Amino acid sequence: MKKFFFFILTISALACSDKGGDIKRTPVLEVEGKFLYQDEIDQIIPATASLIDSADIAERYIKKWVTDVLVYENAKRNINKLNDIEKRVEEYRKSLIINEYEQALIKERLSGVVTEDEMKKFYETYKSQLISQENLIKGLLLIVPKNAPQIDKVREWVRLSNTKSLENIEKYSLKNAISYDYFMNNWTSFGEILKKAPFRIEDSGVFVRSTSFAETSDSTKMYLLRIVSSIPTGQTEPYDLAKKKISSILLNKKKSDFIIQFENDIYKDAKEEGSINYFKK
Repeated sequence: MKKFFFFILTISALACSDKGGDIKRTPVLEVEGKFLYQDEIDQIIPATASLIDSADIAERYIKKWVTDVLVYENAKRNINKLNDIEKRVEEYRKSLIINEYEQALIKERLSGVVTEDEMKKFYETYKSQLISQENLIKGLLLIVPKNAPQIDKVREWVRLSNTKSLENIEKYSLKNAISYDYFMNNWTSFGEILKKAPFRIEDSGVFVRSTSFAETSDSTKMYLLRIVSSIPTGQTEPYDLAKKKISSILLNKKKSDFIIQFENDIYKDAKEEGSINYFKK
């Protein structure tokens, strides 16, 4: 299906096919000694494309390919810093190969495990630098229709938030709630709560510090919020929230230390084995 078009280009391909290139492949065209092959174009045509769409995709690809070759070859003839560019390309190639090799070594030889003790030690040492960038809370948010039944009882359950009340809220929400977010055990961004509930607040930090229960409503819904714990912006993050960040920091440090040690060892071994030949001045 894909080998269909190439109208005039196919004729051009036949005309240039004896000029070089890969004799095992079908050429489409040649420009500046560079060949574009049929299989390269086949790869970019979706299997579901119609004949007309395929021809359009191929034509645009061919135009871009030819333009790139012409601009590149013209640039090579007119630029004066080719040697400098080649040097930079080689340096980049070398750094890519080294990085690929070192990442493979890390994967093979480094466990990638950060222990709980390591994370706790880091937290105790650097917790003054682990500052919350947002207001965080633990609690629950219950959203119910404005005409929901037993609203006074529901309000009291949310205020109390003890074991029995939470059981009642759970049962009630199955039949009557629009949504029920329970985050008593997980720190949650207060900003995310405000996206769900239209509380009018001047200072979020003051609000999360001083509020245990809040209620608001709009034309159709009531929003009941219970806050059991809070960490305002600028205070130290709790350990359970900082763990993921700490783990990443420690793992990156282990990787860095491993590479530094590996490079030092490979240099030391080469020096001891006499692989480095110094020339006298």
